[in-house]
Amino acid sequence: MTSKTPIISVVGKSDVGKTTLLTKLLPELKRRGYRVATIKHDTHGFDIDRPGKDTWRHAEAGANVVVISSPTKMALIEKVDTELPLDAIAERIHHVDLIITEGYKRGDKPKIEVHRAAVGGELLCTPGELLAVATDEPLAIDVPCYDLDDAAGLVDLIEARILAPAGRARQQGN
Repeated sequence: MTSKTPIISVVGKSDVGKTTLLTKLLPELKRRGYRVATIKHDTHGFDIDRPGKDTWRHAEAGANVVVISSPTKMALIEKVDTELPLDAIAERIHHVDLIITEGYKRGDKPKIEVHRAAVGGELLCTPGELLAVATDEPLAIDVPCYDLDDAAGLVDLIEARILAPAGRARQQGN
């Protein structure tokens, strides 16, 4: 990593389609040659291990960090005493051009807010926090608005406003 990896956050109310939008952005970014990491913020806690499995047993026996590795992927599970700041998590991620978080709506990173008419209500973020809004209805806001299905348009914006200023060029074979 030659410079700090840029981070953007996909935010919105519960069940508004944050994951759906993120899973549309990823293939478009990959098609354009970018290497991307994602971070999912879970305020309720999570467990990816299963009781009885070897890695679960390692953690239960006292390991502070458990890593499972195979020829095609690797996962690191670390017990923490308090929630780590986003930047501390991002520092552990290498060899990518962009990090996209799902959540972290109160964070200081540029945000794409997902808004659907069916969920309604005001936007969660102020215009100054927003890179864009992905929506299914017209909004009177001084922020670029894109259709929920316009992954190409959103990636054009991400390239122009986030990746190019950070010196992140498209990669080949990613």
